[in-house]
Amino acid sequence: MYERSGPGAPCAAPLPRARADARPGPHPALDRRRGTPRARTPTGCPGPAGAADWLLEQGLNRNSPPVQVHCGDCWNKGKRTLGIRLDVARRALIEGVKACGACRPDSRLGLLD
Repeated sequence: MYERSGPGAPCAAPLPRARADARPGPHPALDRRRGTPRARTPTGCPGPAGAADWLLEQGLNRNSPPVQVHCGDCWNKGKRTLGIRLDVARRALIEGVKACGACRPDSRLGLLD
C-alpha cells in the first residue's frame, strides 16, 4: 500500500543508541563540588573555599541603598548579595547599614555599640 510521510509518519531512521563506554553516574561537576572542604577562613567565618567572607545585601533596585551586611556563611542572606572585603564591611556598618540579626557581623568584627 501507500507509505505515510509527514508529521504522523513513523521515523525511518533508527534512534541513536548510547555509547557502550558511557556509564551512568553523577555529573562530573557534582564530583568536584562534593570534594571541596569547608575550612575556616582567616576572619573566622566557616565557608567553602573561595567564598566571600562578608556579604552586602543590595536593595530592590539599582538606586536603593544596601540593606544588610552578612557573614559569608549566613543562612539568612538574600539573593541580592555581593561579596565584599573586610574593610568594606566594617565601613558599611559604621556608616549605618544594618547588621544581620542571624549572623551578627558587627559582633564578629568587634563593632558593638
